[in-house]
Amino acid sequence: MPEILAQNGQARPGALPSRTEAVLESIKHAILIGELKPGQALVETDLAEQLGVSKTPVREALKTLAGSGLVVMSPYKGAAVREVDQAHARCVYDMRLLLEPVAAARTAAGAVDWEVARRALDLADQASDTAERSLANRAFHRALYAGCGNPLLVRTLDELRDQTALLSSAAWARQPSWEQEAREHRAILAAARSQEADQVRDLMRAHIGAFAARNFPEDGI
Repeated sequence: MPEILAQNGQARPGALPSRTEAVLESIKHAILIGELKPGQALVETDLAEQLGVSKTPVREALKTLAGSGLVVMSPYKGAAVREVDQAHARCVYDMRLLLEPVAAARTAAGAVDWEVARRALDLADQASDTAERSLANRAFHRALYAGCGNPLLVRTLDELRDQTALLSSAAWARQPSWEQEAREHRAILAAARSQEADQVRDLMRAHIGAFAARNFPEDGI
């Protein structure tokens, strides 16, 4: 992980302090590219030394990552990278299949500026590693459901985003399939721009379901 240079910036209202945010992004990136492996212990002192910071921003970053599902915390074992467990993966994708196609269809039915979604797909195509690609894909999916008109639905899907990024990165390491998924994303965006809400719903359901079936089948990973 890259060393984080000392910063004196003040925390933004409602945001993490700048140094904690930088530490969080560094740890997240290391998890999503596989530098920090599923199940690996995350020792505060080691991470602080690697990143060139004190233990405090590392501790706060790990708490935030635990809240988003990338890290698990144990009172006896401390923090560790979440393991890619088949049963948990199916739970994540089951939730997405139940909620995201409906949210995307509702968004597509409205008047939406799809520039954020288009830029996200361009970033995914240009990504230099799995972390960048996964986070760009995450931004694309959010653009498709964020305008559904139901803040509780948006919040629930937001809470699944980091776990989805971890699962997709692990899946791509075994079986790269992002080119196929990129084509599916373009088809979804084209339908959304035409306000074909039913088609968006069906394409999104097929897209999420196919990824889960390829990578997290009922008979094992």
